[in-house]
Amino acid sequence: MSHHHVLTASGTRAKPLRRDAQRNRDAIVAAARTAFAEQGLGASLEGVAREAGVAIGTLYRHFPTRLALVETLFDAKYTELLATAEEAAVMDDAWEGFCRYLEKLCQLQACDRAFNDLVSAQLPLHVAGRAMFERAKELCTQVMRNAQDQGVLRRDVTAQDIAFVIWSQAGIIQATRTVAPQAWRRHLHLMLDAFRTEGAHELAEPPLTSQQVDQTLVALECDEEDCREQS
Repeated sequence: MSHHHVLTASGTRAKPLRRDAQRNRDAIVAAARTAFAEQGLGASLEGVAREAGVAIGTLYRHFPTRLALVETLFDAKYTELLATAEEAAVMDDAWEGFCRYLEKLCQLQACDRAFNDLVSAQLPLHVAGRAMFERAKELCTQVMRNAQDQGVLRRDVTAQDIAFVIWSQAGIIQATRTVAPQAWRRHLHLMLDAFRTEGAHELAEPPLTSQQVDQTLVALECDEEDCREQS
């Protein structure tokens, strides 16, 4: 009988799965990827199980929590984002690197409603997911520092200001998804122009602090929970 290994959320090797169990797990992941992309993080797990052709109990045996399933689905997307960030951080043209990183981030938001939900609100990620999230933040900071050192990114832009890109794009992507799915690109490039050093004016308000960003993320998460309970 054939067995397959899977990794746990902490990155350790789990017990091997029998062929039929692996087939069920693969079907659950495939069904969840479609459902979450279309419906967001609040997608019905019962619906995922039904689409995968398994009982809800089978889904929970493979993924005891919704978060465990989310992390499995988005490990590949975070890996893709990190690869782009690594490239952007070493580009000779720091402005191009800055633009490339934000373009990739917004592209991933636009093509998957659940990823859009994930990056625009705070979730209690496990060890593996948290490590990738923190690494993405570090690389984003380096990309910004490079652009500021080259004098192309205005000096008063902080890492917390990138949250405005994510939050604004989240709403725009959701609002225009069915009528103008590429509208987010126009908005992104309008924002990029505002980030340029040339033509910069003094800003009326100071940047958010890290604490204020965290408090906002908690509020966004609570709003998301309320929406899921009402749906």
